[in-house]
Amino acid sequence: MALTVLIVDDEENARQFIGEFLINKGYEVIGASTLAEARHHFSRGDADIVLLDVKLPDGYGPNLLYETAHIPLRPPIILITAYGDIQMAVDAMKNGAHDFLSKPIQFNQLEQSLKRAGEVVAMRQELEHLRRTQYQQTKFIIGKTSIMKNVISLADRAASAGVSVLITGENGTGKDLLAQYIHRKSPRESKPYIPVNCANMQPTLLESELFGYEPGAFSSAEKRKHGLMEVADGGTLFLDEISSLPIDCQAKLLRAVEEHSFRRVGGTNLLKVDVQILAASNRDLKIMIKDHLFREDLYYRLKVLDLHLPALRDRKVDIPELVALFIQQQNAGQGLNIEDISSRAMEVLMEYSWPGNIRQLHHAIAHAALLCDEAVIEPYHLPQEVLVVSE
Repeated sequence: MALTVLIVDDEENARQFIGEFLINKGYEVIGASTLAEARHHFSRGDADIVLLDVKLPDGYGPNLLYETAHIPLRPPIILITAYGDIQMAVDAMKNGAHDFLSKPIQFNQLEQSLKRAGEVVAMRQELEHLRRTQYQQTKFIIGKTSIMKNVISLADRAASAGVSVLITGENGTGKDLLAQYIHRKSPRESKPYIPVNCANMQPTLLESELFGYEPGAFSSAEKRKHGLMEVADGGTLFLDEISSLPIDCQAKLLRAVEEHSFRRVGGTNLLKVDVQILAASNRDLKIMIKDHLFREDLYYRLKVLDLHLPALRDRKVDIPELVALFIQQQNAGQGLNIEDISSRAMEVLMEYSWPGNIRQLHHAIAHAALLCDEAVIEPYHLPQEVLVVSE
């Protein structure tokens, strides 16, 4: 799908000249000669990228930058500047402009700038799709236990206050779902939610993934990369398995959390961000602190609020509600028509200890749904590991 570029310039020849070039490069083009026209297109969501001249008949071009700062997925804005406007352009970039190009425009520079802006648009679209998909497929079960009701009450407070949260619990207890719940309940709900599994990344790559890098920062860094901390600006960054973060990266994360700013790898400019940090760990970070594997100052910075999710064996009363949810998800996702689970099959589930917690229960229901050709799940549909214990 071709990206649409809005060219805001009061000179018709300039709009036509640039427009023809962009059309030949596969872009769709919209023209505007005034700020009023540009505002109209913004309100309709017509453009993916904006080329914005500084001096327009009805106002100062960069004002559009400030007026649209509240838009969650605002199109990248590339300023077109005349000689002498460079300082203005630098100031505008500090306030959210994607790039600036000096007149007369060099088409090779324009093409590279649009390519980078297109990458930002594609990344935002992918993240938005992921966010919508996750929200459609997941639901956090509060359950009936007082422990879980207290966890949710504290999570609601954390969501409203925007403070850093440390989520602890065994593998499979739903730490990632609780993080999504906090984001959805917060004023940041419309902004990016960026999950990062620190255990799945090579330690040498974690810093560049979190903070990005500048061209030439290392041998394979050919162009600038926006880090996940930057992508999450205005939203939420979820650091799963935070215990896997290397010590040197912990120090940089601590500074970023404390100062709400950071530098890209190989960079000198300080980038300001507004991000709520949610971290999760299945390991005891206090023991890691004693073993000098985790920074104590980062630990206390992250756990402004500490939320501990109980194991499923300690909240078995919630298993029926969880099972009902998982059956509903299997029906929707696989086109099934399972209506219920038999009382004996439910007894089997209630007797099992669930070392893998909610994740294991979810997999057990997915397994049963795959084998079930009837309207009701029976014990023989369940995984053998669950049945062995109950026999």
